[in-house]
Formats: sequence, structure tokens, C-alpha cells
Amino acid sequence: MSGIFDLTQVRRSFGRAAASYDEHAALQKEVQQRLQERLDDLPLDPARVLDVGCGTAHGTAKLRQRYRKAHTIALDLALPMLQAARRQQSWRRPFARVCADAEVLPFQDAGFDLVHSNLCLQWCGQLETVLDEFRRMLRPRGLLLFSTFGPQTLIELREAFARVDQAPHVSRFLDIHQIGDAMLAAGFRDPVLERDVFTLHHADVLGLMRELRALGATNADTGRVRGLTGKQHLRQVIEAYEVHRRDGTLPATWEVVYAMAWAPEAGQPRRRGSTEIASFSIDQLRGSRRQRR
Repeated sequence: MSGIFDLTQVRRSFGRAAASYDEHAALQKEVQQRLQERLDDLPLDPARVLDVGCGTAHGTAKLRQRYRKAHTIALDLALPMLQAARRQQSWRRPFARVCADAEVLPFQDAGFDLVHSNLCLQWCGQLETVLDEFRRMLRPRGLLLFSTFGPQTLIELREAFARVDQAPHVSRFLDIHQIGDAMLAAGFRDPVLERDVFTLHHADVLGLMRELRALGATNADTGRVRGLTGKQHLRQVIEAYEVHRRDGTLPATWEVVYAMAWAPEAGQPRRRGSTEIASFSIDQLRGSRRQRR
């Protein structure tokens, strides 16, 4: 387990959703496009690119097409997602696939010029740990670009469950200010954060729940109630959600936060908890030693 999320449950849910994900991921693809549009005016020529939480790798393929000379790696926690990602490869534009946890990345320090992540970090229980890993892997002045969900996401569903019981049924997400503070604490420079709010419409609550399962976006909170939801309990949730019905449909809000920042120069400190950590190459330390007389 990592923080507030059970990573075993996260891995299992997205693994099961690999076959159905693309059919239901219209919002995810739209956010991916808006996220990568932020690269249009940047004079980047990266040699190595990492896509964290790649899913079925539509975003990875777009990055591979944009930066044709770059060595591109698609990384995901769920192996079935990476297996599905093979469909996005071609012999002209291949990319590597790695199964790993975003909080413990299996790469050397300062090995990437661009780290990209679309709608993955909300499933990482320790944002500070992930950002520290991203900074570790980025070369000085390398670019971090990611999107994640904000706290208004699925607010209607969260409120409907809250009227029935006090157990967590919808994942908890950080707001834009908390994300920005975490980026600064990790040592990133010149962060730019923006947000979008999307409203999708469904015929009924059960349709929304089926779509969430098809996306792998099920409840992975460590404090969740195990087992199936009873029929009476579910009926109460449906009735509570119905107060939002307008023009024959039920809305579902999705708040998206986009973030971009640059890795600092070598040797700049980063904060872990209440401690600041500075890193220097061994050659720098040798050169700074005073000569004995």
C-alpha cells in the first residue's frame, strides 16, 4: 500500500480495464491532447522521453511522433495495459515498455529530458515521493509535464454516497494549490498550473459506475468498505444522486489540473519532509576541497 491508496487494487483494476479502456476514454484522450498542446511552442529536442502511467499508450505514440529522434519509454503499473499498448507501436516508431511503480522508478539519475504523465498521479498515494523521483530522473532544465484530477472530480457521486454513509467511496484528490506547493517543495522551477472543468452526462448512476469500472477508476482507498454494495444501500445512493438530474440526464463533474515545470540546475536542494537535500557530483566535491598547506 502507498499512502491513501491500495496499489494492489489500483494495479488489479487497471489491469482488468485494459481491454475496455479505449472504448470509454474519450475524456482521457481530450485531456491528453490539451496537455500535449503545451509542448507546441517550446523549443524542445529531447533525447530521452518517459511517459508515466501510459495506459494503452495513445499519449506515448503522440510523443514518439512529435519527437521522432527521441528514445521513448512507456511505463505503467498494470502489465495488461502495457500489453494493450503494443497496438500503438509501429516498426518506424517503436517505444520501450516498462512495468513499474511511479513512486519507485527503475531508471538512473538525470536520464531524461522530458517526463510526461497524463491522468496518472491521482492514483499515487504519495505525490511528494513521485515528484522527487521525477526530479531525480530529469536532467538539469529538463521538463516535467503532467495532468491529474482535482477535488471537484465526481463531486456529485461523492456527495450521494456521503448522504448514505461515511465510508470513502470516491477517491480523494489534491487541489491545484497543494500540487503547486508540492512541486516547489520538490525543487521544480517556474511551475505553471491551470485547470479545466468538464461535465459529462449519463442516463443513470449505474451507467456512470459501469463506465468507471471500464476505465479502471474504481475505489482504491485503503479505508474503503470491502465487499459488494447491498441493493438497499445502492438504491439510496441512486436516489441521492437524482437531485442533480437536469434535462433527462445526470451530470458528472471532472476537474483536471495541468502542471508544467523545469528541473533545477545540478546541486539545487530539494525538500523531503522537513529536510532539504542538496546533491553534487563527486567531481564538484573534489574540486571544492581546500588544499592543505
